[in-house]
Amino acid sequence: MLNVSGLHVAYGSSEVLHGLNFTVAPGEIVAIMGRNGMGKTTLMKSLMGLVPTKSGRVNVDGADITNAKSHERVKGGVGYVPQGRMIFSTMTVRENIETGLTVTGETAVPGDIYELFPVLLEMRKRRGGNLSGGQQQQLAVARALASRPKVLLLDEPTEGIQPSIIRDMGRTLKKIRDEKGLSIVVSEQVLSFALDIADRVLVLENGELVHDEPIAEVDESKVAKYLSV
Repeated sequence: MLNVSGLHVAYGSSEVLHGLNFTVAPGEIVAIMGRNGMGKTTLMKSLMGLVPTKSGRVNVDGADITNAKSHERVKGGVGYVPQGRMIFSTMTVRENIETGLTVTGETAVPGDIYELFPVLLEMRKRRGGNLSGGQQQQLAVARALASRPKVLLLDEPTEGIQPSIIRDMGRTLKKIRDEKGLSIVVSEQVLSFALDIADRVLVLENGELVHDEPIAEVDESKVAKYLSV
């Protein structure tokens, strides 16, 4: 569903990602782990078209999106939940989700999104800025799902969220995968969350993938060493 081949990304003359190669199968959840500054957010922004690709290729469901603009990638099936959530704080919950409908032609929030996030149905008339951090994260995911993506990218979704909400989010992501057949890519620092939701764990170190294992074979202590400062 997602195929990244020889991906090099740079800010000016400073290269941040050095030829990444990985694939994500249909219905697979992949966690990309690493400390701050290792290139996780740059990778996510690159996959979303927010940072230009220096060289390499990105394919989604067989289509080459390497040079596509962000809005074209959304049309092509990429959903994105940025680090820090980036919801529209002055707009209502319903209006926030509706911004994700622009590529589908739908005008009303689909009921299946409210089924996944019942709290958003209750709060649909509240301003996004009045929600808790966990509720805002749910809203950001709901907004991304409104575009009916094939691949969902989540950048540090557990950041600043209390443990009980993190567990709920893990259950919801697996439910999304199971019910909608999405491929999900999560960049993450919390190992317990990654082990709970992922089918495969990749580790990014200084802009290179240094570890790639299915969850059943993951050496927790080895991955933890990459995450320790």
